[in-house]
Amino acid sequence: MNLETIYKLVIEHGIEKDPRGKENVCKILQREKEKYEKLSQEEKEDFDLEKLTNPYSDSRILYSTGKENIKTIMVGIDIEISELLLANTLIKNGLKIDAVITHHPEGRALANLYEVMNIHSDVLNKFGVPINIAESIMEPRIKEISRKLLPVNHNRAIDAARLLNIPFMSIHTPADNCVSDYLQKLFDKEEKNIDNLEGIIKILKSIPEYKKAQKNSRGPVIVVGDKTKKPGKIFVDMTGGTEGAIDAIEKLSIAGVGTIIGMHMSEEHIKTAEKNHINVIIAGHISSDTLGLNLMLDYIEKQTEQLKVVECSGFERIRR
Repeated sequence: MNLETIYKLVIEHGIEKDPRGKENVCKILQREKEKYEKLSQEEKEDFDLEKLTNPYSDSRILYSTGKENIKTIMVGIDIEISELLLANTLIKNGLKIDAVITHHPEGRALANLYEVMNIHSDVLNKFGVPINIAESIMEPRIKEISRKLLPVNHNRAIDAARLLNIPFMSIHTPADNCVSDYLQKLFDKEEKNIDNLEGIIKILKSIPEYKKAQKNSRGPVIVVGDKTKKPGKIFVDMTGGTEGAIDAIEKLSIAGVGTIIGMHMSEEHIKTAEKNHINVIIAGHISSDTLGLNLMLDYIEKQTEQLKVVECSGFERIRR
């Protein structure tokens, strides 16, 4: 199995678990192809051809021929220069590492992170917010993130991977799609049996990634509401690049959402949730990212072969 095979499986499974639905994602890819065909030859030279088959701009092979045989991977939530130097040291000490995989994007995958944020609009629509409103409130937020990324030195880690000759890949939104799909289906199924927010916490703590996080004092926590409050309609908010628009919280309240379960949430978002009477549970950032990566790796291994995983940077491999 080579890195290109892993990459294709990642995108394939990310599409399968996309909250917009596979059919809608395929339409997005078709529109990209039509857009590309209308470009001039000069414009085509600057076009990212990966967009024709991969709808997730934050997930890419960052440095690799794609043909390297992969049996052992080093996986971390954040892989930067220090982790790549660690990988190089381990290799020099005799540990075989064929590629390094980061969850949080680097290089062009980080530079174009904002492009995946359109997922938020469709998720909001799915929970009852009219699509015209959802797109309108997300547009300023997407532009904000785009501007914030402009001054970032995106290629530092990529340059390190190149100099060390270590194949390097990012798996961001496809893994987030996995955890969002997994938890939303779980809570949709259990919603009638959950009497209060404490019931949500108990379910989260029954999941190995969150149970282990609890032991490290970083387990699921109620940040708006208390354990006795009824959850109402549960919205799992764990994909789309980063946090959505603050204005979306009011719209979700109007649409009937009672509780948001997220990876993380800014103080301003939390205060807005309080104002709009929506309960908020933070499941945990690194633990949620770990769950998403584990679900993705489970899929890859079922399609190919079991990989040896070197865990680092907050990630722990748990197979299902």
